[in-house]
Amino acid sequence: MKKIFIAVMIFVTVSSFSQNRTDISLKWKDAVEQETEISSETGDLYKQLAHHGPAIENEWMGLRLYFDHKVAVDVYNKTRAGLELAEGEWYPTEEQQNDGWGADQYKVGSTVGMGGVRLWNPETREEMFLDPVSKRTARVKKEAGISYMEMLSEGIPYMGDTIDVLVRVTVFSGHREAKVEAFALSCKPVYFLTGINYHEKTETRQTDNYICTWGIHPEDVAAVQLNIGGAILFNPDDFQSVTKGEKQFELVSRPTKYLSTWITSASEKEEEINSLEAFVDYLNELSLK
Repeated sequence: MKKIFIAVMIFVTVSSFSQNRTDISLKWKDAVEQETEISSETGDLYKQLAHHGPAIENEWMGLRLYFDHKVAVDVYNKTRAGLELAEGEWYPTEEQQNDGWGADQYKVGSTVGMGGVRLWNPETREEMFLDPVSKRTARVKKEAGISYMEMLSEGIPYMGDTIDVLVRVTVFSGHREAKVEAFALSCKPVYFLTGINYHEKTETRQTDNYICTWGIHPEDVAAVQLNIGGAILFNPDDFQSVTKGEKQFELVSRPTKYLSTWITSASEKEEEINSLEAFVDYLNELSLK
């Protein structure tokens, strides 16, 4: 984790002198005009928004936050480095995919996806959605060398109180990893829950500071199913428990008002990180102190 932090800080200091290979997208379904911010008092615009919520990308992957009770993180896997969101809009045609474009290979379902954030009730030992809300707001922004998306969920009932939670996901130009941050806008610390999901045809690996999966996801919108990798990297000192549930690994934080993790993904069609072994080797390098 220290290596990632140092690499990102070095990059940010010189980003103004290099090309920004990131992008953002937030718009109403079938609309042309992009928005920077969209809000809803119902907290659910999943069917009304393009790609079901805000989306960002760097040259290695695309990410989106679902604009509903799940606030899960989903992945768009690429087979070659480059930006595709503006033209492909998360769902390239079959012809485009056969010509080397990426696709929606990742299957989230009801889980946190890859690094999504929820709350944890320590009394009932259950995960809690960031829902119901009095208002939910999505934002996207592109700056020098980075792009990020945010989801602010307001008025969430939690442990006898009402709190707001901000989830921010940032991609960096030139870096495969994305940073996920959770902010509890509350008087007292909260317990966050994050993690990564897995499926019947995915293999998993777990170490002290990362969990990864590799294999086929049961997604049905891609032209061809591919083996894909997903990973969450974390500081074990931030968490009180890490368990493997029925559909996802669940990381429960210690009481806090701020939590951060890193996520990354890969595909068997890439030139270098195209197998479980290569993916694990890459993660081992990242996690070196």
